[in-house]
Amino acid sequence: MRKIVAGFAMTILLTGCAALQSADTAGPTTPSEGTATATATTSPPAGAGAPPSPQALESAYEQVIKEVLPSIVQITTKVGLGSGIVYDTAGHIITNAHVVGEATQMQVTLATGGAGRSARLVRSFPAGDLAVIKVDDPKGLKPARFGDSARLRVGQLVLAMGNPLGLSGSVTDGIVSALGRTVSEPQDPESPGATIANAIQTSAAINPGNSGGALVDLSGQVIGIPTLAATDPNLGGGAAPGIGFAIPSNTATDIAGQIIRQGKVTNTHRAALGIRGSTVVGQDGQPAGVGVISVEPGSGAQKAGIRAGDVIVSINGTQTPTMAALSETLTTLKPGDQVKVGLVRSDGGQATVTATLGELPGD
Repeated sequence: MRKIVAGFAMTILLTGCAALQSADTAGPTTPSEGTATATATTSPPAGAGAPPSPQALESAYEQVIKEVLPSIVQITTKVGLGSGIVYDTAGHIITNAHVVGEATQMQVTLATGGAGRSARLVRSFPAGDLAVIKVDDPKGLKPARFGDSARLRVGQLVLAMGNPLGLSGSVTDGIVSALGRTVSEPQDPESPGATIANAIQTSAAINPGNSGGALVDLSGQVIGIPTLAATDPNLGGGAAPGIGFAIPSNTATDIAGQIIRQGKVTNTHRAALGIRGSTVVGQDGQPAGVGVISVEPGSGAQKAGIRAGDVIVSINGTQTPTMAALSETLTTLKPGDQVKVGLVRSDGGQATVTATLGELPGD
């Protein structure tokens, strides 16, 4: 499991296959193409009306698990395992990019049991930590129902379904703890370095192997893809109980729909400055900004006069001491926005330039 930097005083960990070795949304494809469809209903916010009896709540949990668990799969690659959700009857499955890693072939096993099925990678979108795979034999697969994550409310009861630590078909419960979080992952061979915007924070336990599974409301709709869990540095890097993060279902179905229909992500809906960079450290040993390694030709950065060797220290007055902080700031903006970029030039001089943001590419 790898630490990742987030925009708050807590460390975040990937919880997918790498750890296991000891809204403008296009939505899913149409029903005529055999896909799951998104609907607008969600479970009522906690506290609405009289509280349900323990027996009624238990019955609701059992019904949701019975409905959704057959749509959850375990994905096994040569380096580990994670989870996935059946998206359509054609055999497409949504998961995290870090679950598949660099694998192009994998085995898929239903959470409800049965023989493994061979599958292949359709496309990965590392910048959003999402991927679509397709099983060779889709017979009997049950697509999940995807809900509208834009209608989520803090306090809703949710269940997380997946394969934590290889324990197939495990279920944990909790609530939607917060909405609109922005969290970032590191970039290394085991992590795509994604920055996840509008992440759902949940108290449902998320453990290694849960990544790519389903966060489900009590109407049986998938409203998120569990992806990250938090650890507390004060506990020696141990798990911080009840703090996990999921990619919103609207984002997941949008990206998956583009991949299935067009073979790649053609509209990320995300802003980009147009640079490659890395965090630089100041004389005090602390992160001091983003050193520009290269500038993409024709990008907003190039047109604004940003050059290799510059250090980006702020966007619109918001400090960007790390690459993760810069990425998180950009997720709050849109392609076409004009921004003020604070720079320290290679000669030590300071400058502020105006750049028009482009769109983050899908590949």
